[in-house]
Amino acid sequence: MSPWLLLLGAYLVGSVPTGLWLVRWRLGVDVRERGSGNIGTANVYRVAGARLGAAVLFLDVVKGALPVWAARTLGLEPVWAVAAGVASIVGHNWSAFLGFRGGKGIATSFGVLLALSPRAAGVAAAVWGAAVAATRYASVGSVLAMLSVPLSMLLWKEPPPHVAFGVAAAVMGLVRHRSNLRRLLEGTELRITDRPKEGRE
Repeated sequence: MSPWLLLLGAYLVGSVPTGLWLVRWRLGVDVRERGSGNIGTANVYRVAGARLGAAVLFLDVVKGALPVWAARTLGLEPVWAVAAGVASIVGHNWSAFLGFRGGKGIATSFGVLLALSPRAAGVAAAVWGAAVAATRYASVGSVLAMLSVPLSMLLWKEPPPHVAFGVAAAVMGLVRHRSNLRRLLEGTELRITDRPKEGRE
């Protein structure tokens, strides 16, 4: 397989809006019109409950890990594995199925990270869990977890393509959470345990 075809496939896999489609299929609800309006795990959990939230988390993680594993199975250089992972995140964040809109990319980024560096993924998961437990804000956990990735990779002297992924993932995470950071400053950000009212908040 051409590496370029792999990148295209990774983008299309990442583009699948699992949160939107699962909630619509199970509940007949557009998750973009409830809670925070996001299609990711936290808002699906908020709108549709723990089971669907867990399903979306699992599938979004797989979307990130699968292209990396595919690149390695094909014997491609590490830079292509990283590029395939980034393509899947770009697909999730700017989905071809949603008019090039999408989610925040955190679970998909975690899937890529899990395939590239399980120990850095473990640190990111611990940071996310501690931050969310302390604040109840998924956005705070997500931003801090993504910022921990390049630091962990530098600490463990990961290969340069992995460090580059850590930096790219952190930047994309910050860019996609700009509105969340603004709401945090304004005091209007939803906590992960907040139940949505009818219509988008």
